[in-house]
Amino acid sequence: MTLRVLGVDPGLTRCGIGVVDVEKNRRATMVAVGVVGTSPEESLDQRLLVIATSIDDWLDRYEPHVLAVERVFSQLNVSTVMGVAQASGVVIAAAARRGIPVALHTPSEVKAAVTGSGTSNKDAVTKLVTKILRLDAPPRPADAADALALAITHAWRAGSGAAIATTGPGSQSLTPAQRAWAEAEAKARRAR
Repeated sequence: MTLRVLGVDPGLTRCGIGVVDVEKNRRATMVAVGVVGTSPEESLDQRLLVIATSIDDWLDRYEPHVLAVERVFSQLNVSTVMGVAQASGVVIAAAARRGIPVALHTPSEVKAAVTGSGTSNKDAVTKLVTKILRLDAPPRPADAADALALAITHAWRAGSGAAIATTGPGSQSLTPAQRAWAEAEAKARRAR
């Protein structure tokens, strides 16, 4: 079975949205990607309405099995955190109305899953997302690439319904990041 994940990089000004299909062997394919933008000159209620309407459209159009959202984390700029939290709430509620499960992932979890390092920069994430999804050009802006990275992260962490082999037949088709992630998961399972 192919797992369809809709990833959301929440924000009031730019909300990245990406849909990825991931097969049992973790081969990921981009279905759609975009960014919902709102103007700071608009009122908060209108900005959230734009995001809510867009998320409703994406959920109805692509019918994901699960929604992956970046977990709000503490920043020095309180107004930025508030905007991200408000956008996240609208997105999570839209999924809940449809009975779609929601998973939250931190930025460092996403970086580790996609690049093999939780301290990678946005350029490294974009580069690996482009490679993992076999895209001709990097998704732009970074919010779009981050949304796709969230979707990939969730599918890989969920296991796409099957365990992945790090050696043996089929392991040669894995990217270095997929191989590193799978090896780390296997090591963690052995340590339990």
